Amino acid sequence: MDMFMVEGGHRLCGRTRVSGAKNAALPIMAAAIMSSGRMTLQNIPTLVDIHSMLKLLESLGVMSHGPVDGQLVLQSIDQSKFWADYELVRKMRASFCVLGPLLAKRKQACVSLPGGCQIGERPVDLHLKGLAALGAEIKIERGYVIARASRLKGAKIDLAGPHGSTVTGTCNVMSAATLATGTTIIEHAAIEPEVVDLGACLNKMGAKIAGLGTDKLIIEGVKGLNGTIHRIIPDRIEAATLMIATAITGGDVILEDCPTSTLTSVIEKLKAAGVNIEHVTHEEVPVSDKTFIPDLGLISYEEALAETRNLAQNTHSIGKVRIQRSGILRPIDCTAQPYPGVPTDIQAQLTSLLTCARGESHVEDRVFMDRFMHIMELNRMGASISKQGNQVTIKGQEKLTGAIVMASDLRASAALVLAGLVA
Repeated sequence: MDMFMVEGGHRLCGRTRVSGAKNAALPIMAAAIMSSGRMTLQNIPTLVDIHSMLKLLESLGVMSHGPVDGQLVLQSIDQSKFWADYELVRKMRASFCVLGPLLAKRKQACVSLPGGCQIGERPVDLHLKGLAALGAEIKIERGYVIARASRLKGAKIDLAGPHGSTVTGTCNVMSAATLATGTTIIEHAAIEPEVVDLGACLNKMGAKIAGLGTDKLIIEGVKGLNGTIHRIIPDRIEAATLMIATAITGGDVILEDCPTSTLTSVIEKLKAAGVNIEHVTHEEVPVSDKTFIPDLGLISYEEALAETRNLAQNTHSIGKVRIQRSGILRPIDCTAQPYPGVPTDIQAQLTSLLTCARGESHVEDRVFMDRFMHIMELNRMGASISKQGNQVTIKGQEKLTGAIVMASDLRASAALVLAGLVA
């Protein structure tokens, strides 16, 4: 849809279920390239990006059925294809996560440099650095990354970047390393739940990955990966956005399948702002049905176990959560930073919420410094927001007013819809 018309002034009440995480589903779908069997994925969200990835996978010889009732079946039937065309990859940045699986399984890959949201520079140099360390020959020609490797070899790789670790880069390198010869150690790996979910799925397929949930991954290469059945984790960004939607309207909503353990920082901020959040029910769900402790020779089993944190700690809580707000919104200070901090993908939504707080709030983004294009549009609706560098100061207003506004990216769109709910 090109346009939303939002009528403000209505409290949100009732219950809804949190969908599967898009940012976990997309790299897991790409992993089907490496599977020798059928992959059945459950809790797949119904989104345009999912269908875009399916079109890309189809062009790479991966056939699909679904998604039907949240279930998607994938199977690689043509191993000869390795060209990820610009017209398919440009539509979303996550398409680039086919690079690692193609290189590992088909020994070569030609993948267009990605497009995606206009929220600042997001280079892929760490992806290429990691794959080159595994032995790939990489060059860039006419907007395409061309990579070849007769056999990837395990290596020690550091994925630290100027603004922290790379999520998609970790997914690419981790996926490729599962089929490399020998042991790969990834330092400064991303620890986001979506990376953990990909690793859990790969382990079910026969990979040997230790350290999921930590910034050090130890991967023992295997000869091949099998099909599996895997359920995608709930989307923490969607859950947080629904929490904020409830809070900004002074509503009362129960969220089912809410991943509370991955939203600790967001929940703390919302409570500080005057939002009541309580568990109705919850359960602990392991991220994988097995853990792997490699025999590296240089470290003991006990040291490896300590470094990789055993499976008992690799769980996440989901369940029913009730969100309520009846009093005033209080101002807070908030900094968006890599997990487990407040996600940059929630920064715009929190900014919308704080336009209604009674007092002055401050929001900083340390992940994407330029992710503030929603500020001018919120000010058109009566907000009072000023920006200096990667920080904004928000002076809460008694009310916002309806206006014609333009969305620049996905999260900015959500922020403007939230503002429209109370305008």
